[in-house]
Amino acid sequence: FEGLGAAHSGVEHFWRQRATATALIPLSIWFVIAALGLVGADRATVLAYLHEPVHAVLMILFILAVLMHMVLGIQVVIEDYIPHEGQKIALLLLNRAFAWAVGAACLFAMYRITL
Repeated sequence: FEGLGAAHSGVEHFWRQRATATALIPLSIWFVIAALGLVGADRATVLAYLHEPVHAVLMILFILAVLMHMVLGIQVVIEDYIPHEGQKIALLLLNRAFAWAVGAACLFAMYRITL
């Protein structure tokens, strides 16, 4: 465990954050192009677009990558700037719970769209 810091997970956290950031580059480009292409479209058009397997998978990957990247980034902020251990643990748990709740809602919505 030499060189991993006190928590023995610093390098892993660093690489997971870089991996999600790298994944978000093409996924964000796809999302922006898709969103701009759907500006002004009616609900049926948007649902038909997201019903296509390629777009559904890309949207799910985008959602998961954003949430994972968000959790990792906010975790660093909490660990660096919250001095009290109890508050730190509570905020870290809330961070994960929020990501799980948003992820579950988004994935459920995508499931309903792709039915």
